[in-house]
Amino acid sequence: MAETAAVDLDKCFEVVNELVNKAGAIIARRNETRQEFVCKQGDIDLVTETDKEVENLLMNGIKEQFPDHKFIGEEESSAEGAPKKLTDAPTWIIDPVDGTMNFVHAFPHSCISVGLVVNKVTELGIVYNPMLQQRFTARRGQGAFYNGKPIKVSGQKDLAKALITSEFGTTRDPEKMKVVNENFQKMAAKAHGLRVLGSAALNMSMVALGAADANYEFGIHAWDVCAGDIIVREAGGVVIDPAGGEFDMMSRRVLAASSMELAQEIAKTLTQFYPQPRDD
Repeated sequence: MAETAAVDLDKCFEVVNELVNKAGAIIARRNETRQEFVCKQGDIDLVTETDKEVENLLMNGIKEQFPDHKFIGEEESSAEGAPKKLTDAPTWIIDPVDGTMNFVHAFPHSCISVGLVVNKVTELGIVYNPMLQQRFTARRGQGAFYNGKPIKVSGQKDLAKALITSEFGTTRDPEKMKVVNENFQKMAAKAHGLRVLGSAALNMSMVALGAADANYEFGIHAWDVCAGDIIVREAGGVVIDPAGGEFDMMSRRVLAASSMELAQEIAKTLTQFYPQPRDD
C-alpha cells in the first residue's frame, strides 16, 4: 500500500499547477475560434486534438517528476475502451477539457480538471478555466480557493431558495433522457433556479464558490468529479450519492450541495438512474 506520507504532496501540487498553466494557454488560444472534432461514441460525445494534446502534456509532465504514479484520463480511457482500475497507488485522474461541447463552439465555459488520489483518498484538486481565468484549488484539510482566495459554500438549506446546476450529459439514450427531463421538471418546479452550463467540474466548483447551491448529474465519470469533489468538501459543502448515501467516485453519479439538509432534500426529489458500466 502506498503511504500518503511517502508522497510529496507539496511538490505534486506545484508540478501540476505549472502544467495546468501550460495546458490552459493551449486551450485559451484555441477557444478563440470553433474547433474541429470527432465523435467518440455518439453524436454528442466529442473529442478534439486539443483534448488529446492537453492530456498528453499533463501526463508526460507528471511522469517526468513522478514515474511511479498511475493515471486515469478521459482520452486514455476512451482509447482503451474502459477506465483503468483505481488502486491504492498515487493516481492522477484527469479530464483535459471538461466541457468539450462548449469548447468546440468557442463557448468560454470549459476547463482542465485534475485530481490526485492516494490510497483511494483524494488529496488535491485543480479546476481551471483559462478563458475566464477561473482557478479553483483544494488540498485535503487545507481549504478551497478561487484564484488564491479562500471560498466557502453558501450554506443554503432550502431547495426553494437554491440555484441548482445539472447537465443533459453525453448520451441520448431514451431511458436516460426520460429521467433527465423528469428531473429538470422537478427542479424547475421546486428550486429557485436551474442552470445547464456544460461542464461538470465547473458546476461543482460553482457550488464551492457559493454561486450555485447544488449540482447533480447521472452519467458523469471519475475524471469529471474527482477534483470537484475535494474542492466542494474543502469549501464546507457535501458530496453524496444522488440517492442520499455515501459518494462513490466510480459510480458515475454525483450530488454536491451547500449543506447536507439541501442534499438530502434533493435526493428525495430526484428520480434515480444508475449508469452502466461503472468506471471500475
